[in-house]
Amino acid sequence: MELRNKLGAVRRARGVAAAELAKRAGISRQTIYAIEAGSYVPNTEVTLRLARELEVSVEELFSLEGSEVAPTAVPFEVLSAAPAAKGAAVRLCRVGDRLIGVPVQAAPYQIPESDGVIAKVGAKLQASLSPFAPAETGGARGIVVAGCDPASGLVARMAERKSEGGLEIVSAPASSKLALEWVQQGKVHVAGAHIEDVETGEFNLPYLRRQWPREEFAVIQFARWEQGFVVTPGNPLGLKTAAGLARSGVRFVNREAGSGSRALLDRLLADAGLPTAKVQGYDRVAHGHLAAAYAVSTGDADCCLATRSAANAFGLDFVPVRAERYDFVLRRQMLDLPAVQMFLDVLQRSQLRRKLEVLAGYDTTHMGAVLA
Repeated sequence: MELRNKLGAVRRARGVAAAELAKRAGISRQTIYAIEAGSYVPNTEVTLRLARELEVSVEELFSLEGSEVAPTAVPFEVLSAAPAAKGAAVRLCRVGDRLIGVPVQAAPYQIPESDGVIAKVGAKLQASLSPFAPAETGGARGIVVAGCDPASGLVARMAERKSEGGLEIVSAPASSKLALEWVQQGKVHVAGAHIEDVETGEFNLPYLRRQWPREEFAVIQFARWEQGFVVTPGNPLGLKTAAGLARSGVRFVNREAGSGSRALLDRLLADAGLPTAKVQGYDRVAHGHLAAAYAVSTGDADCCLATRSAANAFGLDFVPVRAERYDFVLRRQMLDLPAVQMFLDVLQRSQLRRKLEVLAGYDTTHMGAVLA
């Protein structure tokens, strides 16, 4: 079979000059030109050096005519509140013996980092992946953190930076109840939640004891935050209470069932004696505090119920309603994992506390306190 040579095309696509590549690979510039012209076939060592410097596989540089190697499909389990589709970008992480794939979505002005795209979606949340590189099949030093905290990116970046490359955090957006279900099922390492018990006013602990009385969970306090009505600057509609949501022309965007925000809204409406049908947009769902606040910032909605940090992120006004506590929950055996310990250790950093207090408006007084 004839050897197909793509070195020149890959080099030019990477914007690397022949002289520069030759220097990095430890060969002469004339050798680079000879390889690209097909008059010289490099040995194994040179081939591996070229592939390493251009950050591609050997097969992407050289292949036999008619025998190109197709990407190997990697089976994994989809972790998403919404259905995933073929071609969706995902990030991978191993949780026990499971390979978990979390679909990632583009944020305004940014394409998200991912490990590959979904090649095929099967039944029962099973799928296969076309990885961008053979090694991208889920790191042993990574952890999956599920929840709805708008400041999760701050925590993740600081934890990864402090670990000096030894930790990778994959964030899985989810309502509080869904995040806790995932941690109970062993699909994520850590879940974040803010589920209030109506009778006691306590957060998360009563729900865990009631839902899974025989499970052993570790519960670590993250922060206290304010939740309230997020409105456009100046609050032109004068929205201050749940009763205002029933006024004609007020467009609301809600959170998904199982979220702490949806539960709070339902309680506020019940206290005001208002049926949900009176709220225009009650059935319109945004997955996450930031997604709901973004709808207000773009003019797609007049109001949502979210955290002060979500309002701050988009320069919106905020009408506080209630203070809540957000905790991290994990199965107790997960505490033995070094990657989990790295994540929890960052909660003791004064730098993280200052960032959360200034940028998100969180109360971090008892951050890191073990509640169970």
